Amino acid sequence: MPFFPASRMVLTRQALLPVSESTLFLRSKGTTGSPPPESPNKSVATTTPAANSAVAFPKTGSEVPSDFATSAYSPINVFPAQRSENDALDAASISGAPLDLQARIVKIYKPSKPATQSGYWNGRQWMMDWDVLPKGHRWENPLMGWQSSGDFMQGTHIFFKSKEDAISFAEKQGYKWFVKEPNERAFRAKSYSANFFHSPKNLKIIRTK
Repeated sequence: MPFFPASRMVLTRQALLPVSESTLFLRSKGTTGSPPPESPNKSVATTTPAANSAVAFPKTGSEVPSDFATSAYSPINVFPAQRSENDALDAASISGAPLDLQARIVKIYKPSKPATQSGYWNGRQWMMDWDVLPKGHRWENPLMGWQSSGDFMQGTHIFFKSKEDAISFAEKQGYKWFVKEPNERAFRAKSYSANFFHSPKNLKIIRTK
């Protein structure tokens, strides 16, 4: 470990002071000089007194304040169903997740096998994802014309070993869910000789020289 004299340490500390002061000066240079007004309720992020009063004192018990929504285009305007004391408490009620996330519908389905000759492991698992939000969550990108989305749950997928595990997880979280059963084809055994069997109807394949 190298030894530094006390004078050098003092000079080093003094040289760092102007750097910190200039950093604070740069941070406060872009502000208007007055700090933003603090919300009366520390747990609610509000912008105007009218919005603050609407959040703190809603008109009815079933209204959801707009500040609790994930965006201006909230798909829900009511709280999730209230449970009695004897019912199990949903994990989403104490997880701090937005109320919109609790009321959105999740889809449980089994992904189909890809059309290529790659493996079919993805077709063995069950997937759960959130239903796509319409309205203002999707727009056309003006630069390239691509479809953009502001839904943060659109690309979220959860895999489960069975359908029952996915349903149990959705009910534990308090999500509304529906199951889309896979459309599996029923393959029957075929042989090449079946093309030459006698059929009383017209031949499906006419072989001529």
